[in-house]
Amino acid sequence: MTKKNDIKFLRVTYLRGPNIWTYRPVLEAWLDIGELEDYPSNLLPGFTERLTAWLPGLVEHHCGVGYRGGFLERLVDGTWAGHILEHIVLEVQNLAGMKTGFGKTRSTGEHAIYKMAFRTRDETVGRAALDVAHRLMMAAINDEPFDLSSEVTRLTDMVDRHCLGPSTAHIVDAATDRRIPSIRLTDGNLVQLGYGAFQRRIWTAETDRTSAIAEGIASDKDMTKSLLSSCGVPVPEGAIARSLDAAWDEAQDIGLPVVVKPIDANHGRGVSLNLLTEAEVKAAYTIASVEGESKSVLVERFITGNEHRLLVVGRKVVAAARGESVWVTGDGRQNVAELCETQINVDPRRGESEEFPLSPVKPRESEENQLQLQRQGLSPDSVPPEGQKVLIQVNGNVADDVTDLVHPDVAHAAALAARIVGLDIAGIDLVCEDISRPLEEQRGAIIEVNASPGLLAHMKPASGTPRNVGKDIVDHLFAEGETARIPVVGVTGSKGCSLITRLVGCLVNITGKEVGVANGEGLYLNARAISHRDSTGVEAAQRILINRNVETAVFESNARSILQDGLPYDRCAVGVVTDMNGIGDVAEFHVRDADAMRTVIRSQVDVILPDGVAVLNAADEQVAGLAELCDGSVIYYAADETNPILAAHRQGGERVVFARDGRIVLAAGEQETLLIALAAMKPSTVKYPENVLAAVAASWALGVPSDLLCGGLRAFDATPKK
Repeated sequence: MTKKNDIKFLRVTYLRGPNIWTYRPVLEAWLDIGELEDYPSNLLPGFTERLTAWLPGLVEHHCGVGYRGGFLERLVDGTWAGHILEHIVLEVQNLAGMKTGFGKTRSTGEHAIYKMAFRTRDETVGRAALDVAHRLMMAAINDEPFDLSSEVTRLTDMVDRHCLGPSTAHIVDAATDRRIPSIRLTDGNLVQLGYGAFQRRIWTAETDRTSAIAEGIASDKDMTKSLLSSCGVPVPEGAIARSLDAAWDEAQDIGLPVVVKPIDANHGRGVSLNLLTEAEVKAAYTIASVEGESKSVLVERFITGNEHRLLVVGRKVVAAARGESVWVTGDGRQNVAELCETQINVDPRRGESEEFPLSPVKPRESEENQLQLQRQGLSPDSVPPEGQKVLIQVNGNVADDVTDLVHPDVAHAAALAARIVGLDIAGIDLVCEDISRPLEEQRGAIIEVNASPGLLAHMKPASGTPRNVGKDIVDHLFAEGETARIPVVGVTGSKGCSLITRLVGCLVNITGKEVGVANGEGLYLNARAISHRDSTGVEAAQRILINRNVETAVFESNARSILQDGLPYDRCAVGVVTDMNGIGDVAEFHVRDADAMRTVIRSQVDVILPDGVAVLNAADEQVAGLAELCDGSVIYYAADETNPILAAHRQGGERVVFARDGRIVLAAGEQETLLIALAAMKPSTVKYPENVLAAVAASWALGVPSDLLCGGLRAFDATPKK
């Protein structure tokens, strides 16, 4: 077979907001498939076989056919390179652990030129996945080797570095299920849920309700124990030691066996259990003093039983997991470290990243494991005889779900412990023989209270039922019926939109609300300009949405900004469309006729909430026709009250805005409200009356009273602020 020429990428753009493809961020690529326009997949010998051998998961792609194996049918029947690349890049992302399923490919009408878009959770990873998919496809076409395994490993590492961690992503997904928008605030796991004044922030399992004082208390194990004990919560007896000899003295006073751990470390670091001799206690002291920052060590009574981790969110236990000891069995040939690899770490539930509920066991790297081996007369390099069982780790594998077994008294004690410390989300570590019995019956005790607890053991337990703890956290932050959204107004068109957005901002501001406006003239907070740069893009608009003071946000968009960046918000309460002009300004995007322009501008109407309002120019039939796409209600505006679209809408009892005898009129069916005359407004404002009517309609949709509308219209000056 003659080698086929490569595909050319003409443009690759990350659309960060709702766009012409979908409501979520996508990577859009413009492709020139060249001679492959004449070679669909069924005309490429051996291509389908090679591709499916590398990517057997393609069988799960439904494609437009709508069922499993649908895409494979398209491959066999014959489909083109752009469509194939779309599915390959989706599958490559899935293999790298970034699950996604949306993709579309469309012809531009030019020979061999296509637009392809696919969902990706991160721009950097998405671009890298596109590169891998492109090279893989060309290798399959030209029957060349391709090292898919190493490429997927590299992409997986990128996912770990660039994407939200699994716990944070789990919470964000739960928020999305409740239609709560999110904004990633850093390259890490700091995420805002909701907009403006109604937002909440999370940092994995910490929230903006998590007290810094409570975190400080939780990090001091002795202080935590003292507070819990004073409130009647069962805790093990213990004392602080600051030297080897003091640790042994305290152990004797408490009574062996004991536990030794740092006073200020967490996640089980530096903890040694069931210590019975002076040598063991002093060795454990050395380990613990190195691990903690304060160098102080806590010596406690050893509690018999299994370790448990209970997750408390708000005032209740939402999940519980049980730990177990880790053993290996000697075979007379392998040393202990090798046995850990062949008998423990081969478990697919164990891994280094957050994706795995259990961590690998590496006795050469763990002083706690080495101390446990020393107590048995062994080391990581010892070779146990065949059949000998060797204890590697007493606890720390808290990953078996036992939520349904937790006794109400135990749940009460755990929730009380979190409240005593002051944490809104806490991991409560306790030890007992049986979690289904009260602690007092079995001398069980709470041994630690942890801030920022791990969630993965509950999300993906090694055994038992996965728990949707992300939903519990979101429900804790936003009570049922509580909104996470401030009113957002989006204004789209080619003329007068900057004036409309500023005027809406002014009219809402006089109701006493803090208002942010981002438009082509700049960025405004309560009519005060904080930037005079074009602010129609996503980045500028997010400066408004992350501001905790903002109670209403107003944004200008146009066809170019939608095509380059997407809309700057996921949904809006009011969407205003003035016109569909300006095709010449976006011809480079292959928007060359009215239908293509409609596909772009309709994005503004598509994102209106079900209880929201579309404000549409009745004097433009194309704009008025967008009403059928709106999930909410519609207000038409026009200078002429006899406009047939406006008149029919009003006759149906709906709301309209128009001018009569030079005066603004609000009408809902037969009911009318007269506002001020256009002549009473400043000349700079009424230069284009239709823009004033659009702003009045949007403000009416937001509930601004008529008297305040009149006052605001009289005072507003449209002269751009310098």
